[in-house]
Amino acid sequence: MTRPSWAPEGIDLDRPSASRVYDYFVGGMHNFEIDRTLARQIEAFTPNVAETMRANRDLLRRCVRYLVDAGIDQFLDLGSGIPTVGNVHEVAQARNPAARVIYVDIDPVAVAHSRAILSGNPNAAVVQADVAAPEDVLDDPQVRELLDLDRPVAVLLLGVLHFVPDEADPADCVARLQQAVVPGSYLAITHATADGQPTEVLEAQKLSGRTSTEIVLRSKDQIAAYFHDWSLIEPGLVHLPLWRPEHPADVGAHPESSGAYGGLARKG
Repeated sequence: MTRPSWAPEGIDLDRPSASRVYDYFVGGMHNFEIDRTLARQIEAFTPNVAETMRANRDLLRRCVRYLVDAGIDQFLDLGSGIPTVGNVHEVAQARNPAARVIYVDIDPVAVAHSRAILSGNPNAAVVQADVAAPEDVLDDPQVRELLDLDRPVAVLLLGVLHFVPDEADPADCVARLQQAVVPGSYLAITHATADGQPTEVLEAQKLSGRTSTEIVLRSKDQIAAYFHDWSLIEPGLVHLPLWRPEHPADVGAHPESSGAYGGLARKG
């Protein structure tokens, strides 16, 4: 296989990547046949999986617009993956050109492509780090340079905590991020769930174990606990299409088929 310019040396092109599988599902171009093969196998079990991925991306856009309108101009997007059309900096800077965005991902492929598309944008940068090590993120020189942690920040954990295993204590990881930001900051979370899902969803979860980042499905109560004592913004923690839809038709007949919950909370 010819290695494209956006895939740095040292990346294993013979093993599927979770970020490239996600990129495929949302219509991106930075994936390989091995990623597409796994994606099709997952889709065979859960035909609505691409719709679920798009629902997560749509919620991201609605959430960022809400935050900019609420006066937030700093974003810390953890587990950002490969930025496709409609990513955080595009949405935020369309409303406020001075908005600053730090993307964080552990996958070097996602980081390499992010650096390429952010070239020439002084208000956006990418850091390679693990969401399970918040101090490494917060102490990174690029984060310190671009974000002012003495002012409110939006911490985005969209579609990433279900890749953090229980032994890494995701609740504590979130708590350490919450402690690092000032009152007036926000926390957004989306997370895959088994609640109300058919058996084939659980089978698809097993396939995720073939990537380096297996998905851990958690209940609504478990996900809600990640917000700790922050105040949830209406409508609370809900299935993805139900979070502030722009049009009634966006919800669909079965919003629970998104297979994930999403919510936004504010630090008082």
